[in-house]
Amino acid sequence: MLFRQLEPRTARTTADVIKFALWPFAIMTVLNRVFIKAINGFITDDYRPVYNASFEFLNGRPVYTANFDSVDPHYLYPPSGTLMIAPVAIIEYELSRWLFIALNAAAILLAWYLLLRLFKFGIGSIAAPALLLAMFSSETVINTLVFTNVNGCLLLAELLFIHLLLARRDLWAGAALGLSIAVKPTLAPLLLVAAVRGQWKVFITACGVPVALTAIAWPLSKDPEKFFTHVMPYLAQTRDYFNSSVGGNGLYYGLPHWLILLTQIVMAGVVAASLWLLWRYYRHDDLFFVTTFSGVLLTASFLLPSLGQMYYSMMLFPFLMTVVLRNSVLRNWPAWLAIFGFMTYDKWLSDRWQSTGRALEYLRVTFGWGLLLLVVFCVLGDRYLAARRAGRLQFGLDPAWMADAPDSRNGSDAATPGREPVREDDPVAPEEPTAEREPALK
Repeated sequence: MLFRQLEPRTARTTADVIKFALWPFAIMTVLNRVFIKAINGFITDDYRPVYNASFEFLNGRPVYTANFDSVDPHYLYPPSGTLMIAPVAIIEYELSRWLFIALNAAAILLAWYLLLRLFKFGIGSIAAPALLLAMFSSETVINTLVFTNVNGCLLLAELLFIHLLLARRDLWAGAALGLSIAVKPTLAPLLLVAAVRGQWKVFITACGVPVALTAIAWPLSKDPEKFFTHVMPYLAQTRDYFNSSVGGNGLYYGLPHWLILLTQIVMAGVVAASLWLLWRYYRHDDLFFVTTFSGVLLTASFLLPSLGQMYYSMMLFPFLMTVVLRNSVLRNWPAWLAIFGFMTYDKWLSDRWQSTGRALEYLRVTFGWGLLLLVVFCVLGDRYLAARRAGRLQFGLDPAWMADAPDSRNGSDAATPGREPVREDDPVAPEEPTAEREPALK
């Protein structure tokens, strides 16, 4: 509201001031996360089992030897992932870990740039420092770097996939997705996005790349078959620790199996209805459809199957960025309450109210993912019912006023935060400054 009361020229200046004020915060936050927090590390070390497995692979020894009775991080990558990541063990552990942190930080920064370009923002926009600061202040980026895992590279693969999919470069889009699946199947649900858009060539490389890498890795590995006989049964189980899925928290709190199953079925129905409405009424709005459809898919894949961890939420950045689109389903406070639940780095454990604090800390991610899915369902459902009552379903779900709402894709002044569009009949529209208005220097 404040910017709406200012003249356009003043509003533009105000936005520039905010932009330049944000850049130092964003840059220093990035440096802190990479060179202080990540290098310091934490008791949780996702990189040690990866390094050890890579070392064993390079020396021709068994890789899948983890004792799954412990709660320590385990090595869970498939043979194709082992082949890709094995070079990290060529050098000593500490330097290797630092380089892996740098690799993921660079991948996140490149993903940040691709995310800006996806929504038609440039480095000079106020969105650039705001997005950078938000990303590196989130739990998912901080713990990805501190725990030293591969999620930063997966985020980059996701942004490459979305860019290439929208550009109809199907084989390259599939290759980007296939490389990520070869390491971790986190992004595998995105194959459904390509399927509902009829981009079937994506499947050639998305499936072919991991299969080819597995074929290469198999004769080079000592025990590749144990991934399927030892690791996959463990992955199929629902564990009651470090697990924010419905099943994981249900087990932790001792809920009956029927209640867990009922919750999963209800939420699966919510997801299915949301995906159908998106496909039925928004599939021709390419950017909104791909980013929102993939966001709902990935959120459901974190919440409903056997394992969902908080830092998986990094893959939702493209979905969260849809807030700048005129028909976004995230322009409401319940959506951002949900996002706070799984994105914030805050800890809610309390010394004074221990049981309440523990419940808030352990459940906020599960409730956040669940609330986000419910928000999408309610927004789309409300639009559908309103359109049906008005008899305009054949024209889509968006009301008429939304066609002229601000949107980052139109490249207009309305897309720039802090600026109002200038109308031709605006009596206070500013004139361009001229040299004659500047005081002469004596």
